[in-house]
Amino acid sequence: MKSVAILGGGPAGATAAERLARSGLKTYIIDEKLAWEKPCGGGITYKAYSQYPYLIENDAPKRYVIDTYIAAPKCGSFKMSLTRPLLIYSRMDLNGMLLGRAERAGAEIVHDRVLALDRTHSNNWRIRTRKSNLEADYCVIATGARNPLREVGTQYTAQDTMYALGYWVPSHQEHIDIQFLPKLEGYIWVFPRNGHLSVGICGKGESAQCLRARLERYMEEKGIARKDATFYGHMLPALESRGWRNNRLAGNGWLAVGDAGGLVDPITGEGLYYAVRSGDLASQMVLADEEPEKTAEAYRHAITRDFGLDLTYGAGLAKRLFCGAIFFGAVPTRMIEFMKRSPKFCEIMQDLFAGTQPYLELKTRLLRNVNTTLHEILMSFLFRKLILGETRV
Repeated sequence: MKSVAILGGGPAGATAAERLARSGLKTYIIDEKLAWEKPCGGGITYKAYSQYPYLIENDAPKRYVIDTYIAAPKCGSFKMSLTRPLLIYSRMDLNGMLLGRAERAGAEIVHDRVLALDRTHSNNWRIRTRKSNLEADYCVIATGARNPLREVGTQYTAQDTMYALGYWVPSHQEHIDIQFLPKLEGYIWVFPRNGHLSVGICGKGESAQCLRARLERYMEEKGIARKDATFYGHMLPALESRGWRNNRLAGNGWLAVGDAGGLVDPITGEGLYYAVRSGDLASQMVLADEEPEKTAEAYRHAITRDFGLDLTYGAGLAKRLFCGAIFFGAVPTRMIEFMKRSPKFCEIMQDLFAGTQPYLELKTRLLRNVNTTLHEILMSFLFRKLILGETRV
């Protein structure tokens, strides 16, 4: 019977393990931490839970959040009520739920740290851990962004990463806050979870110290106390266009999934959908039982077709979206002004939040609606100024 070692027990690794074990393969999940907390928001998009219903149909604690306030400098904020709710988990609860599914399917969980990965004379893998050695026919690399195994998984440059820093705050609110900041390729978020808030920042091009200072200033301005809060820091992949083109996703006898494969949205930093999806695709490739080189090639093509091309295109948009200008103003500021005045633009934003608007089609959709949007903005302006008498004619 073919055996597979999953190196990492996060959403990507647990997803791959569940399907492989359920299909009858001897499957190991090897992870030192298993379910653990992270600074990210923990949001599951409509795209994710509609494609994988078990992400919503489970007993794990979660929040269904509709109201979202988006803010940027010089334009205030805009309240958007999501037509398709965002699910928000604590990462410990989400990881625990997914690991439980894998274990019930028959995966063996090994609570240990992987030290090295070697090829044997029979062309299998020997996985050396602190406590023992395991052998497997195949390896799925799900070790996250801080992958210690240099010979497998994505190879990052400094330009291909971002920091995610956040506080676990014992407080409560019903809505999401998204705050854009001047000259930052990133944003601040406040996500309501069960029993606490995830308050964090992600960004590129600045040190972790500077990002943390920005976040703490925001928390002080908003009255979010840090007294009993727990701080978390994490590195995320945020591949540049060149990084996507050169991404090392697979090789002879191994496939990289989730953060270990750099599979994160370079604009939003959202990685949960891509973790689950890549874990699913990797398990399908292994179950196809092709030669290892063919399996690696098939996996690379599957990722490229499914979402890789879209994220590559998104990488080229990221800096312009956060730091660019349009109509003599910052893009985030103009974006919120458009949302306040244009139902068509709000529809596009709804789809971006739901995960159903590909970046590859965004330009075409914006151009198709730009005349309508500008007309709506002009009519809204005239209505306020003339009909409501905000100025004299």
